[in-house]
Order: sequence, then C-alpha cells, then structure tokens
Amino acid sequence: MKIFSSITETKTYLEESSKKGKSIGFVPTMGALHRGHISLLQQANLENDVVVCSIFVNPIQFNKKEDLEKYPRTFEDDVLKLREVQCDVLFAPSVDEMYPEPVLERFDFGHLDKVMEGRQRPGHFNGVAVVVRKLFEIISPHKAYFGLKDYQQLKIIQTMVEKLGMDIDIVPCATLREKDGLAMSSRNVRLSKYERSIAPVIFRVLNGLKDKIGTMSPLEAQEWGTVQINKFDEMSVEYLSIAGADDLLQVNTWDDKKSVVACAAVNLGKVRLIDNIILF
Repeated sequence: MKIFSSITETKTYLEESSKKGKSIGFVPTMGALHRGHISLLQQANLENDVVVCSIFVNPIQFNKKEDLEKYPRTFEDDVLKLREVQCDVLFAPSVDEMYPEPVLERFDFGHLDKVMEGRQRPGHFNGVAVVVRKLFEIISPHKAYFGLKDYQQLKIIQTMVEKLGMDIDIVPCATLREKDGLAMSSRNVRLSKYERSIAPVIFRVLNGLKDKIGTMSPLEAQEWGTVQINKFDEMSVEYLSIAGADDLLQVNTWDDKKSVVACAAVNLGKVRLIDNIILF
C-alpha cells in the first residue's frame, strides 16, 4: 500500500493509474476505522482496479472544539486494517496541506442542510462538502463509497456532485450493525459498558416505527419513538424525524412520499449517536 501525505504526490500517482485505464474507487474517512469502513473498502475492491482511502479528521465540519479534540485517532491501527483489506493507496494529509488558506467556500443546498443534522449543527454540511469536493478533485475517483448510516450526508454529497457536474458515481452502502442492532460508529468506543448495553434501543425503536404506519400519523409516530427512547434517563433525543427519503422534508401523511426514512440523533451520556432506517 502506498501512503501519501502530499496532494501533489497523490494526484501524480493516481493520474498515472488513470492513464493506464485503471478504474479508481475511493472511500473517504476520518480514521478510527471499524467494520463499517472495511465493508466500504471491500465493495470498492470488488468494483475497481485501484482502491484509495483517505484519513483526514476535518476540522471545519466540527461545531464544537471539544468534539474535534475527542475524535479518536488510531492511525497505526488503521494502516494495519487497510493493508489487511488490500487497500492500494492511503491519502493522509495534514490540516495545513488541505487548508493552506482560510476556507471561504459556501455551498447552497437549499433546505437539505437546514433540517435534522443541519439544524443541530449549523455549518457542518458545508464543512463536509468542502472537504469531499477537495478530496474528489485530488483523487479523481470513478466511484466513491458512502455508508447509509450518514443518510443526510449521503444526500448532500449526491446533490453536490450533481450541482458541480462531477463525473463520479456515488455508491450508497448498507449500514453495518452489531449483532444487537447498534449501527457501527467510531463513537461507540466512547460508550460506557452500561451505555453500550442500552444503545441498541435506538435501532429497535426506529424499526418499531414500521408497525405504526397506518395506525398513527407520521407526527404521532415520531412522538411515540421519542418517548420510547427518552424513557432511559441516560438518553436524550435531539431529533427523530420521519421524512421523504429523497428530499428529507417532513412527512405529514404516509401517502406524502413514495419512499420514507426515519432519522434520529440521540445523546447517550456524553456520546452523540445517529441512526436511520428506510420505512418504505
């Protein structure tokens, strides 16, 4: 596996691969790799000649300095995992390499970055879009792989690629879960033993919303789900939203949209967890 920290070296190497007719698959990450990330890399391996992973903890997408500082950094362990999964290239730049100048770029995503995560974390998705655009321009992938766990992020990236006319196939990949249903996340390691034991409640409640279709309105179902999670003293729901799977707008009746997603953000102790499921 080639490891680069320089933008110039990375672009030069990958341009040579493209000239040889090799397809490039890309998995952007912030490190602290888990089986969810590995599944994206495995999918990329199946579909491409060259697989590239980036590890970059992007400071401009964090709303709170303490969250940035607490974000797990496990670079040596990540490198071992990437070698095991036969990743071809690791791009691991410094902050100065990525942002030599102040970031002034602003994207207009309409309502997409104003709801759910966007409402709770103003500016977060602009930071995501800035770094992903820059990574795409460096890597020039044919396909890029994103987990469905970050559902709103996926929609933002798809919209950005469409707006900018980028010739990149964005490949959504299924959320990987632990045996008890908890969505895999780099943040899970920060949960206490007891918090980890109750964390699967989030997925169970989201799944339970399927049974409320036709017996409750979407708003009533949201309220039911919120109450179920908040029964645990350690848990506090930031939002639970039932929305159109394409536009992320609130659903008022079950007939509003062809496809509907339920998304939630929950504070469990000092850890913030997100999850979602497609209801239909």
